[in-house]
Amino acid sequence: MAAELYELSNGTITVKLTNFGATITSLLVPDANGDEFHILFPSRSSSLPHKGNLADVVLGFDTVEPYQQGLSPYFGCIVGRVANRIKDGKFALNGVEYSFYINNPPNSLHGGKIGFDKVLWEVTEYNNNMFPSITFKYQSKDGEEGYPGDLSVTAKYSLPSSTSLKLEMEAVPLNKATPVNLAQHTYWNLAGHNSGNILDHSIQILASHLTPVDKNLIPTGEIMPVSSTCFDFMTEKKIGSRIHELQVGYDHNYVLDCGEERSGLKHAAKVKDPSTSRVLDLWTDAPGMQFYTGNYVDGVVGKGGAVYGKHAALCLETQGFPNAINQPNFPSVVVQPGGKYKHTMLFEFSTT
Repeated sequence: MAAELYELSNGTITVKLTNFGATITSLLVPDANGDEFHILFPSRSSSLPHKGNLADVVLGFDTVEPYQQGLSPYFGCIVGRVANRIKDGKFALNGVEYSFYINNPPNSLHGGKIGFDKVLWEVTEYNNNMFPSITFKYQSKDGEEGYPGDLSVTAKYSLPSSTSLKLEMEAVPLNKATPVNLAQHTYWNLAGHNSGNILDHSIQILASHLTPVDKNLIPTGEIMPVSSTCFDFMTEKKIGSRIHELQVGYDHNYVLDCGEERSGLKHAAKVKDPSTSRVLDLWTDAPGMQFYTGNYVDGVVGKGGAVYGKHAALCLETQGFPNAINQPNFPSVVVQPGGKYKHTMLFEFSTT
């Protein structure tokens, strides 16, 4: 099995993905400007008209090789078996202590040394017709990166409407209880991946609380109100308005407790870019969302030779709470054999 690039297109949105890390490498969406144009469907001889200038709104690379060479700071991938940080790279479950590779000292981050973002997934279904979708599957072995039990994981990307991208993740433990916390780690810049920083973007996060962290970015266990702090995005605010109050930027888990619900998903966030009027609305069934402002991106050479620097993009990683396996007051991320982990994200694109 080799790393390949795949494309989904519906006439408005075109997304490119690779089976290496089940990763989004490119996502073209229109803005509010421009003349009418036609997008050709790659799998048929028809085209659809749409207004707006297209731009690629995610950070990434033109080919699969930089991802395989470890040059990507988790651009566009699915991270697991457990996303985010595990304190000191260890936990105990059912009387057994497990330890993990420390790749973010003193913690283990995003599944360890070779997490789900650094493996080849099998493509079990690929349709680029009127209902574009692709399904990736990965069999994680007992003991892989230190985690207990065999785990069967699937991730299905689809374009359910002309202006939306959906991701449905599922995982089934086969023989041992295990923590599971998958996250989608796309870096978004709605002005275009090569347009500079996102400090002028505005964001609304439908969360009245977050999980504050210690100096090593591990949650303290507290659930803290965001009101009257620099973390308060209950109403739409410019990302750069108070980011200077933080040492490097935002990298915090928000408790998604107040978004409206629709079809089993909660409204998690709304992001707007003033220069193009592009809007991204994110819906999810996960309890938390890591809001990350690309604080550690530093001179990565990406698509078309674009150089990505600090704050070049933002991440909206819906998830279970970080270090939940070691925090009994956080929602449990443990899944029992025969149980099923499910996590859905819906990205809706529009213009103002």
